[in-house]
Amino acid sequence: MAFAWNPLKLFRRISPELARKKRLEALLARIAAEPAADHVSLWIALVNTVRPSRAHRADDAAVALSEFTQMLAQAPDSRLVLRAALLKLFVDHKQTSLYVSSGLLPSTGFFTETARRISHRLLPDVVAPAYLKDLLTVIFHRKDDEIWVEAIPDEVWVNFFRALLGDEKAADPPRTVETLPIALTEMLEALRILSYHVSAIGLDPELVRIDPQLEELESPFLAQNTEVVAYLEAYRTWWNNPETPLGDEAHLGVMLDQCQEVLQRLRRRASRLGTSLTLTFTLERLRQHLDRIHDLLELLHELHQTRTVASLLPQAVSLFKQTLYAEGRRNRLSDYWSTNVRLLSLRMTDSASKRGEKYITTSRREYFGMLFSAALGGLIIAIMSAFKIMIGALHLAPLTEALCFCLNYGIGFALIHVVGGTVATKQPAMTANAIAASIGETRGKTRDLDNLAAVVVRTLRSQLAAIVGNLGLSIPMSILFSLAFLHLTKAPFIDTIKADLLFTSVAPLSGAPFFAAIAGVCLFLSGLIAAYYDNLTAYNRIPERLAQLRWPRRLFGERLVQRFTTYVENNLGALAGNFFFGFLLGGTTALGVLFGLPLDIRHIAFSAAFVGYASAAYDFVIPLSLIGVTAAGVLLIGLVNLLVSFSLALYVAMRSRGITFAQGRVLSTLVLRHFFSHPLDFFFPPRSAEASPPSHEQGAAHPGNGSSPDAGQPPSNSDHVN
Repeated sequence: MAFAWNPLKLFRRISPELARKKRLEALLARIAAEPAADHVSLWIALVNTVRPSRAHRADDAAVALSEFTQMLAQAPDSRLVLRAALLKLFVDHKQTSLYVSSGLLPSTGFFTETARRISHRLLPDVVAPAYLKDLLTVIFHRKDDEIWVEAIPDEVWVNFFRALLGDEKAADPPRTVETLPIALTEMLEALRILSYHVSAIGLDPELVRIDPQLEELESPFLAQNTEVVAYLEAYRTWWNNPETPLGDEAHLGVMLDQCQEVLQRLRRRASRLGTSLTLTFTLERLRQHLDRIHDLLELLHELHQTRTVASLLPQAVSLFKQTLYAEGRRNRLSDYWSTNVRLLSLRMTDSASKRGEKYITTSRREYFGMLFSAALGGLIIAIMSAFKIMIGALHLAPLTEALCFCLNYGIGFALIHVVGGTVATKQPAMTANAIAASIGETRGKTRDLDNLAAVVVRTLRSQLAAIVGNLGLSIPMSILFSLAFLHLTKAPFIDTIKADLLFTSVAPLSGAPFFAAIAGVCLFLSGLIAAYYDNLTAYNRIPERLAQLRWPRRLFGERLVQRFTTYVENNLGALAGNFFFGFLLGGTTALGVLFGLPLDIRHIAFSAAFVGYASAAYDFVIPLSLIGVTAAGVLLIGLVNLLVSFSLALYVAMRSRGITFAQGRVLSTLVLRHFFSHPLDFFFPPRSAEASPPSHEQGAAHPGNGSSPDAGQPPSNSDHVN
């Protein structure tokens, strides 16, 4: 085949590179021709030249910056002009606010900051050119500039600034304390302000509430301020007299490490004692301030070692990217909310993960316990289904009917929890969080992936046992109820017309999968509601406050009141989650009627019970084709229920932990290999599971109830939004 040379195609490929090179050469010529030009306009022109056509094409910007760096090295006059323009930025503009506020949560509180961001999105900020933080938004004025700046490798930025600044050492300092460089003076001032902020945050009432020791003098948040102030004074002295020793930097590092340790202790105590939106906001703000202090101290330490600006460039570039990203997105409400919601959801999903461990059985005893509790749940669901049919037959007013449906579901699910029953579809929202916690612990290690695969196998086996228990009793009980009703009243519980409607409602082509997905969303939300009330119980110390009431102790006695408060402590979240789950299911149809939308729910256990009632109405004379379609519909409903609730819970749990799981294919292969080598493990626990006690990830509690195996311990962490 002959080679066809297309000069037009080649030109199109080369022309962007030529155009970029011409723009860079024109910029160099402008810099050399206008040495007295405004320093800000020079940097705006440079950014405009390097900026890619689209923010996601950061490779083009990296190539342009590298080419400009090479050109700059060969044009000393232009380099000196641009270097002077850079230094003038730091001389003429205040920098303290850049270090103290950019990228750090403010002290105004969550809702005040939310209102500020909304108002500033509608009406932009007034730019104050005297401040370097505002000047960054003038130089990088496009709303997506922080994307390509962040994507350019640090080495490219370091090479550019090194070519611009050179490696020369700082000039020998005069012997007076007034001669510190302006940039260094403002950095030291920023460190002092950040240190005071940390001390103030460390005494916040929300933090003192969960750790009263913070009010004492030995609090590291107070002690670090003394060390920072002494360090800054010694640094000023050393800068003007390099022979003067700087002092013990290690001791300051120890104090800041203690602050980090206390911060972690506060997070753990908050997870146990309950948290709030204000507390979560305060802890995150404290972490950000400590990290910024660490970044600035690294800069000062490196400057102390070499006394050259070039040695600071790797740390300075990292700080530059952080601050530019923060300034570019300082009014983004989505970023602000996602950060706080991620922290809140972490606590909520962590609480759910610990409850989810109870739904993952290991031994045969636990497996049969799951079967029994699921069968108990199926029995109550059959009764709830009968009540739903009877309520529908009364033809009540729409609002009254909807309220009755909600109460039927809510009281029924709460009763299932009280008697120790299990609803199969409630498991995925809990087990997904436990699996996400296990994924976070694996960190991609092959050995841990094997353990995670074993957890997945146990989860699937436990879920199958719960489904079998639910369906295995809900269908027979609905048939027995129909036969008992016929025997007592001499009339069928439902007629064939109603039976046809029930059969149609579970048919795969009747919209059942979509309605099953709505039920899956409700299942997911009920898990979050349960975690919310778990945290509400712990944060507001409801059990302790109940125990202080005098009239219950006089009326029922100390022992009974203590048992009641312990039960509330361990079960209020689960009871609330089940009750509100009923209202979510019952209210969905009413919402559809109110707005004229085709909204309904399909739940596998209720659908199976309805099939039992419909079969009894036809005296069990049903065509085989209808049996096949109905069975397929019920299984499809269950599959959609499980997949939707599991996927949503797993997504939220992994996102809240900042987990990206790239080993999904490897995990799937391990699970399939386990299936082909030991298929019975997916349906029945092996005897080897009896020999070893379950680990923390496996869970060992009774699957039927929502209480913790340690009845005296407070519930795990979740979040109460004040």
